[in-house]
Amino acid sequence: MTDIWPLVHAERAALAADLADLTDEQWTTPSLCTELTVREVLAHLTAGASLNTVRWMAGVIRCRFDFDKQVAMRLAEQLGATPAATLERFRRVITSTTKPPLPAVALLGESIVHGEDIRRPLGIRRAYPIETITKVAEYYQGSDLVIPAKGRIAGLRLVAGDGPFTTGSGPRVSGTTLALTMAMAGRTAYCDELEGDGVATLRDRCETA
Repeated sequence: MTDIWPLVHAERAALAADLADLTDEQWTTPSLCTELTVREVLAHLTAGASLNTVRWMAGVIRCRFDFDKQVAMRLAEQLGATPAATLERFRRVITSTTKPPLPAVALLGESIVHGEDIRRPLGIRRAYPIETITKVAEYYQGSDLVIPAKGRIAGLRLVAGDGPFTTGSGPRVSGTTLALTMAMAGRTAYCDELEGDGVATLRDRCETA
């Protein structure tokens, strides 16, 4: 985990910087996360960086093992009264190493995927370090924990055109490492940036998940 946390912190810091000058109207922009605004997604990221295993389990029990309910509860805790308060709460956890019972690379994935959930609707682009995004792609290709990426790409061959990432066998899906990662995370919009005989299958799995 020691080599992952600096990457997590760098992604959080970059996102906070990108959001520093948003207008109130921009904060209400719908994100790529269903039914959440960009402000609410940021609060969700703050919640994830504020929950240790004990607090996470306490919330699960409190919500009677309704995980969606716990996510909504923790998001509300971190939203704050204003967009400025939401951003300030996020800034406070930039260097946090607190996490739920997940591997640190999952937090890196959350930082990138939810960062894109926020940035793309706002027209903000980030040039992610290829080493960072490759770590997330490699994690997702073998995991169905939280995000069912492994099942989503079963029977497909994914090939990155901008880095070393490749996995699987079957109909080909090629594109940038970021687009492949976001498609693995179920973000249909990024399928438009992919090519190959397997894209239609991957798109269908993103839409029906």
